[in-house]
Amino acid sequence: MRQAAIGILASALMAAAVPGPLQAQDVGVVQSEILVLDPDRLFTETQFGQRLNTEYLKQRDVIIARNRQLETELEAEEQALTDMRAEKTPEEFKALADAFDEKVQEIRRDSDRTVRDLELSRERAPVIFMRTVEPILGQLMQDANGVVVLDVRSVLLRSNVVDITDVAISRIDQQIGTGPSNQNAPTPEPSDPDQSTPDASPEQ
Repeated sequence: MRQAAIGILASALMAAAVPGPLQAQDVGVVQSEILVLDPDRLFTETQFGQRLNTEYLKQRDVIIARNRQLETELEAEEQALTDMRAEKTPEEFKALADAFDEKVQEIRRDSDRTVRDLELSRERAPVIFMRTVEPILGQLMQDANGVVVLDVRSVLLRSNVVDITDVAISRIDQQIGTGPSNQNAPTPEPSDPDQSTPDASPEQ
């Protein structure tokens, strides 16, 4: 999940680098050709990243609640079917049981699809985030007279003076806040969530 976002960051910022001699700028940003950034902090500490994560958690909670409701309803329906067995002929009961089994399988298929959509939205969120903040990071790199921004997690030794994460978080919050509304991660429909039967529940 993080690798795609890191790749976007690296390609975008390298493309934004201006070749040739660079003039120092008095913009309140440390001047360094080599900069480092923490993508995890950028996502978890900015208002936009927090919003994307909150939306995912809300959808997960909706799915979990819906799954529990479906499970309760199916258990009650199964018990009612069992109770009427003595009142039905074997043929009648088999038809009812088959119909119930088909209903359970259909709910399970829909539930599995909903969970896959939810997890896909979680995987896409950092990519959506990085694409949205690319221009801000590119401008920050230019303000710092940087030519490359490295992922802090891949740097063995570094000086804190070239870490632009705090400045990047501040600028992102100032310029886009919680982010554009049309940049939401895909939201699955909560119609048939994952735990409708004992299987397949989203990770807690």
